[in-house]
Amino acid sequence: MTVIDAIEQSRTVAVVGTGTMGQGIAQIALVAGHPVRLHDAVPGRTQQAAEAIVARLDRLVEKGRLDGADRDAAAARLHPAADLAELADSALVVEAILEQLQVKQELFTALEKIVSDDCLLATNTSSLSVTAIAGALRVPGRFVGLHFFNPAPLLPLVEVVSGFATDEAAAARAYATAAAWGKTPVRCADTPGFIVNRIARPFYAEAFAVHEERGADPATIDAVLRECGGFRMGPFELTDLIGHDVNEAVTHSVWEALFRSPKFLPSLPQHKLVEAGLLGRKSGRGWYDYADGAVRPEPHTAAPAAPPEYVIAEGELGAAAGLLPLLREAGITVRQEDEDKGTRLVLPGGGQLALADGQTSVEFRDVVYFDLALDYRAATRIALSASPDTSERTVEEAIGLFQALGKQVSVIGDVPGMIVARTVAMLIDLAADAVEKGVATEDDIDTAMRLGVNYPVGPVEWSRRLPRGWAHGLLQELHERCPAGRYAPSLALYKRAFADDGTEAAR
Repeated sequence: MTVIDAIEQSRTVAVVGTGTMGQGIAQIALVAGHPVRLHDAVPGRTQQAAEAIVARLDRLVEKGRLDGADRDAAAARLHPAADLAELADSALVVEAILEQLQVKQELFTALEKIVSDDCLLATNTSSLSVTAIAGALRVPGRFVGLHFFNPAPLLPLVEVVSGFATDEAAAARAYATAAAWGKTPVRCADTPGFIVNRIARPFYAEAFAVHEERGADPATIDAVLRECGGFRMGPFELTDLIGHDVNEAVTHSVWEALFRSPKFLPSLPQHKLVEAGLLGRKSGRGWYDYADGAVRPEPHTAAPAAPPEYVIAEGELGAAAGLLPLLREAGITVRQEDEDKGTRLVLPGGGQLALADGQTSVEFRDVVYFDLALDYRAATRIALSASPDTSERTVEEAIGLFQALGKQVSVIGDVPGMIVARTVAMLIDLAADAVEKGVATEDDIDTAMRLGVNYPVGPVEWSRRLPRGWAHGLLQELHERCPAGRYAPSLALYKRAFADDGTEAAR
């Protein structure tokens, strides 16, 4: 295999567009040792951006993260360019301008007349098709996507996107260059949302759906995903931080680009927030109120309840098998019965406690569901779901059981798949589908989701930790109850669920 080297440190990197992303990319290339030419079509903006970049380099020196001599050398390599013609000697041009297809095509068509044919052309687009932008070019093979994440100097992930006409050598050179700049690049095909913005949609959508179904309030859903699912932030607080106009626009773009697939359906409640101008932190209010003195709502937490003295375990509990040793450590007697009977806990009052499986409590007599956890020992909160018909004793015994394990308990509505379980199942499904369709490898998907959106583990790794067929089974049950297509398991997930036992990735 031919090894493709990174762009030489002595070669010029040009950045067109001087917004936050453009400045960040220019700073990365400067610190990596390249001469950098910075250009913006708006008069005066290039010089302002250059001064802002140098000011950030100064702050790095103050924080001890950059040597003073290196700062001076980097500042000397930064050259504001008043005209595109000044980019003629560039080895790489990265564009970070308006997210408008025609504007980007016009820019790159103009650049082709200026730079040499071996100059790599790259777009930092997060929502447009790399293939479509390159479609207007004379030499589309040297065009790639280099999608940095904001703030670019801090976040390590870079998605290296190959359009339909991108040459393998061009993509490999872009990958090697990003790695030489200290970034963690991943390769992906040109698909709506690339890796992160495609696969991350259920993290927001399922939470919004649970809220819309009146299963739980935002504070409770956020707490469950953080304290039980292991996610760094809940989706309501995260979209308030991102901005609902931005988050909804990405969701809508992916949905439209995938021909309005029900799996990517935008959220009506979020759309109402955007219509009302409640965009999150930047507007002072979104799902939460950020006004001075506003009190952050607390998640629903059940009052103390007495734990059951014993439980009868039917089977090994599958994905929740880690609960059994915790119960014994807490002094609750566990009586194990024939595993063929199922995967539930029978409580002293005769009610049952079962891991969320896509069904609802109302369908069964006296059943309480509990949510999936990334790690039941480390989890500090567990969600329970019950129907109005569930006996009070069963609910109290279920609450007391998890409180005896040191967990806070949130009781939510009778929502199929609950919160963490349906979110994780959907993430696993979209990841499997992306691998099957050649969007990216399993390793690159997991790397992208961990580094791009701070997931505790990637969806492929999560699937490997769960019993074979778990995600497929839960989604199939959800699909039967919500048959609009959103939860229909992908063909890729079906294949993995029913593959031969020797298939390592079958989950």
